[in-house]
Amino acid sequence: MKTTKIEWTDKTWNPVTGCEKISQGCAHCYAEVMSRRLKAMGLKKYENGFRLTLHEDNLNEPSQWNKPHTIFVCSMSDLFHKDVPFEFIDKVVDTIKRTPQHRYQLLTKRAERMAEYFHSREIPQNAWLGVTVEAQSSKKRIDCLRTLNAPIRFLSCEPLLEDLGDLNLDNIDWVIVGGESGPSARPMKPEWVMSIKEQTEQQGSAFFFKQWGTWGSDGVKRNKHANGKLIDGQVYQTMPKK
Repeated sequence: MKTTKIEWTDKTWNPVTGCEKISQGCAHCYAEVMSRRLKAMGLKKYENGFRLTLHEDNLNEPSQWNKPHTIFVCSMSDLFHKDVPFEFIDKVVDTIKRTPQHRYQLLTKRAERMAEYFHSREIPQNAWLGVTVEAQSSKKRIDCLRTLNAPIRFLSCEPLLEDLGDLNLDNIDWVIVGGESGPSARPMKPEWVMSIKEQTEQQGSAFFFKQWGTWGSDGVKRNKHANGKLIDGQVYQTMPKK
């Protein structure tokens, strides 16, 4: 059963919550807004709001899910935040290894720390590794990712904030693209999306277009659901070949 609205996964697992802004895509962080909302609702897990918090009691949660799931790890944080000790990440990875029925997606903006961690450790065969590339300034994260021997390496270009220009997608299996949502959302131009789509097709990566967000393909600001996810009348939501 799908328990998240994120279209490219079906469950989330948050052994770490809270984070800090480090790049342009962080400006209107949905996880920060949600953490504060959950704290206001009285959820004990979010009593610290958006302050980085490790949850030892949450480490074995996926072991309780017998049905296979695609699981986004740390949707409310970044597992490779500098204040998450490698010893704690070891525990997260141990859970991943012990639950081979699941497929895990580890997405980070801290690509160098992820590379440092996995260069001395085995990457589980059920773990997909990804980096966020929302602007030209974050393209260097791709080079950190492509060096890692993961079964699937992916990019999340969401929120896409500018034309990324030429992309080297060597050893990149999957590219997710999406526009920003919310009252302060920044527009995403159709030509930026089409450039990425064409490059993924030329270089053999799978292309997944999540949504236009608050700004439609026509440049009009409206509800993200009204703007939808069509490109020239079609849905492009390809998953990588495993």
